[in-house]
Amino acid sequence: MSSWQIVRVVAGSFILLSLLLGVQGSPLFHSPWWLAFTAFVGANLLQSGLSRWCLMESILRKLGVRAGS
Repeated sequence: MSSWQIVRVVAGSFILLSLLLGVQGSPLFHSPWWLAFTAFVGANLLQSGLSRWCLMESILRKLGVRAGS
């Protein structure tokens, strides 16, 4: 997988997990504060889309993950 694919898989997983933990109708509900994490991930995706820079992608590249095309 390339770095941009890993970023999107991780972001999507974080969003789904935080929704499972933050929505009251979920069988894994823990606290509505998990929705703040959902907002944080969404804000980071928006920022990276507008600025074309993503911290996680930079870290992955330094760890040797190949850049996407």
